[in-house]
Amino acid sequence: MTKVVIIGGGPGGYEAALVAAQLGADVTVVDRDGIGGACVLTDCVPSKTLIATSVRTTYVKDSARLGINVGNEPEDKDLVSVDLKTINARVKRLVQAQSADTAARLRTEGVTLVSGEARLVDPHIVAVGDQRLRADVVLIATGAHPRELSTAKPDGERILTWRQLYDLDELPERLIVVGSGVTGAEFANAYQALGSDVTLVSSRDHVLPTHDTDAAEVLEEVFIRRGMTVLGNSRAESVTRTETGVRVRLADGRTVDGSHCLMTVGMIPNTDDLGLEEAGVRLDNGGFVQVDRVSRTSTPGVYAAGDCTGINMLASVAAMQGRIAMWHALGEAVSPLKLSNVSSTVFTHPELAAVGVSEADVEEGRVDARVVNLPLDTNPRAKMHGTKDGFVKLICRQHTGIVLGGVIVGPRASELILGVSLAVQQRLTVDDIAHTFAVYPSLSGSVTEAARSLMRASPE
Repeated sequence: MTKVVIIGGGPGGYEAALVAAQLGADVTVVDRDGIGGACVLTDCVPSKTLIATSVRTTYVKDSARLGINVGNEPEDKDLVSVDLKTINARVKRLVQAQSADTAARLRTEGVTLVSGEARLVDPHIVAVGDQRLRADVVLIATGAHPRELSTAKPDGERILTWRQLYDLDELPERLIVVGSGVTGAEFANAYQALGSDVTLVSSRDHVLPTHDTDAAEVLEEVFIRRGMTVLGNSRAESVTRTETGVRVRLADGRTVDGSHCLMTVGMIPNTDDLGLEEAGVRLDNGGFVQVDRVSRTSTPGVYAAGDCTGINMLASVAAMQGRIAMWHALGEAVSPLKLSNVSSTVFTHPELAAVGVSEADVEEGRVDARVVNLPLDTNPRAKMHGTKDGFVKLICRQHTGIVLGGVIVGPRASELILGVSLAVQQRLTVDDIAHTFAVYPSLSGSVTEAARSLMRASPE
């Protein structure tokens, strides 16, 4: 029986463990923080739980447009109040329940769980304290942690990483969010909806600089319209405590005062003190484990998955990397990881979801394709719900009409993108989508309508 030892119990680790167990391996997962890893315990699950609550508050605040009056004064902005202590208590309960459910599933499949710090003694021996675990296959799935600036050290009280937010008992009165990537945008949007006065500090000229430009512009417009202050082209140099809160000093000499500051400035891989380099596992200059498309490292028998590899740091990618590693290691047929098939979502309100090639790829000549952008405010279901912000964008190959990518901004975009993802992965054409029945009325109807627009645009 093949012995598999997995270091790390996050999505890359536990999904790999399930695959290996189903294939008949003797599987041990070593984890130091809790099954589910940072994804379940501190990052994805808790943040999206908080965001779900914030979205509810936005719907209530906007209900007057639909003829629903909450309280005596529909225009009163204080009609909705939140109890952050109760919200965070619910977040923590849900997190622990999800972790326990995942651990129970692993045990049911026969996986051995070991709590502790692991280190590679050599490619086939993993040390956990005084215990030595022999392995035919080792998977490194140790994740990453928030990057910290020496001039903005988190203290867990006023200067915070996103993993420290859930210990707050009161809503930050004036929250400064440093960093306008996915994490910064999501939390800025959520806390503003909950009632904080939010300032978002972006070192680039707009929020979400690595995403579709049209989508980023829509979200920034929504943020500003709802009262957020967005400081573009403003690099934060330091964050210090004041008598009443925090002060953020910008590179141009300006200062921004607030009650709290949330730092969202990137991730650092958890690869120190694991014995990786001694075992011949190659790391890049940032400390990320270098892997190929089937998750192999430079050392035979040692694989890696998830955020510690730095490859598209998403839970879905980590899970697929882990599965691919086990399929490959245990002799199953496997398709190498294809990042063009990965769909991603920014859980703001509205949501942003994307898959495949981008419009920038088309504009810069990397892909010969056609693009259509269909505003969501023409959709009847969107009108019924009072939704005005968003669009559906489809990209197809110029002559064949094969769907290459898409972007959706709107409610539940994370759900709507699945149809586009299927089209990209299965190489469907816009004709295939256009001839598919969509429910009427539905937001998904805009996907088929966009496909029909591209059919009409086909060259003769």
